Amino acid sequence: MFVVALCLLGCSPRDFLTRRLAADLISASDAFKAPQLFWLRSGVVSNKDYSSPDSMVLQRRGWIIGTEQKCPEGVEPPPCWDIVLSPLGVDTIRPLISKALSDEGLIGIQVARRELVEISGISKAGNFADVEFIWRWVSLNPVGAALYDSGVRYQSTVAFRRYDDGWRVVDQNVRSAQPLDDALRIARPVTP
Repeated sequence: MFVVALCLLGCSPRDFLTRRLAADLISASDAFKAPQLFWLRSGVVSNKDYSSPDSMVLQRRGWIIGTEQKCPEGVEPPPCWDIVLSPLGVDTIRPLISKALSDEGLIGIQVARRELVEISGISKAGNFADVEFIWRWVSLNPVGAALYDSGVRYQSTVAFRRYDDGWRVVDQNVRSAQPLDDALRIARPVTP
């Protein structure tokens, strides 16, 4: 009994990859905590950009207005549109802008953050493990609420590796392991 107690005292909570530890490590990682940026383009854009799904959402909300313009050289397909914020768009979007307008007419807006829903499985092989998890977008503002449905769940798999101080999320390619930022980028929606 005394030997078992000493062994348990010598182990840290990070020595055992549990669902709780995996959830804590994923949630605390820089890649997972990074907010989703939406790049709003103003000025003259192609018809393809103006009719994109994100642009259509902003148009339906009345946040942007486009007037048909002649396409400048190198911008295709016609027709082109001069995009400006509507008065409602100025009221909604201006408080969200953290940086000045770039030379290309791009406005970066933080619109959503990831929220871990659950760890759905752990597969271990020695000092390596794959952790499958479900996550969703949580909007940070009205633009995020318009662009991201918080009811949509995504499934990702990330690699973990055990070191002398415990388990860590892999943040670079190791063997066939997948780093977290890659796992988040290729996440697929989960159907209920």
